[in-house]
Amino acid sequence: MKANIHHKSGSFTIDLSKPIDISISLRGDEKNPIAWYLGTPRIEPVRYGDFIGKVSLGASTNFNDISFNPHGHATHTECVGHITPEFHSINDNLKKFFFLAKLISVEPEVRGEDKVITRAQLEKLIDKGEAEALVIRTLPNTIAKRSKHYSHTNWPYLEEAAARYIRECGVEHLLVDLPSVDREKDEGKLLAHKAFWNYPKNTRFEATITELVYVPVKVEDGGYFLNLQPASFENDAAPCKPVLYKIEK
Repeated sequence: MKANIHHKSGSFTIDLSKPIDISISLRGDEKNPIAWYLGTPRIEPVRYGDFIGKVSLGASTNFNDISFNPHGHATHTECVGHITPEFHSINDNLKKFFFLAKLISVEPEVRGEDKVITRAQLEKLIDKGEAEALVIRTLPNTIAKRSKHYSHTNWPYLEEAAARYIRECGVEHLLVDLPSVDREKDEGKLLAHKAFWNYPKNTRFEATITELVYVPVKVEDGGYFLNLQPASFENDAAPCKPVLYKIEK
């Protein structure tokens, strides 16, 4: 099923029958990715009285409660409300869901004990005005990312200047395969978040950050269209299933 898209940057063709799902599914066990010092998410049948919401135990339906944290357990999309004292909902701030995107792969630079994605690296991989959304795949890229426990690992992150450059390129939607664009233990500075959202002086309320994606090795760097649709949560962040569609040449 082909779609011809007329965009301000030109005309493009994509095949809607070939979606590339870059989300990580939520599981109720230790194979789920975990960050921010949380335990595992829970997916359990409802229990009250003699009722257990599980068909194999005699119920007419499977009827589960799910307990999880979007930021620490799942592919999620967040708005600036993640860092503001005022409440801002991702459900209110994101009103468009289809974007011209670019996928790039970056091996973070080693700086002492840190691994950092730098502005100099990004300047070689994306130009200003090239895309509305940017997906960053960090190298090395292994399937272990789908179940990694990130707490206390000092994961790679974006330097402030790199996040500022992404903003200067006109990117409104940033996607990374990390639990955060910032350093795990940064004393609450959140420099990359603030630089990307241009907070607090000229805040980009429409801009979003999506974290904990996974882009398979076989997916090539280059141009795509991104379908970004978080679940309808009235919260700063919501679980999300970002889907890429390769732009045909």
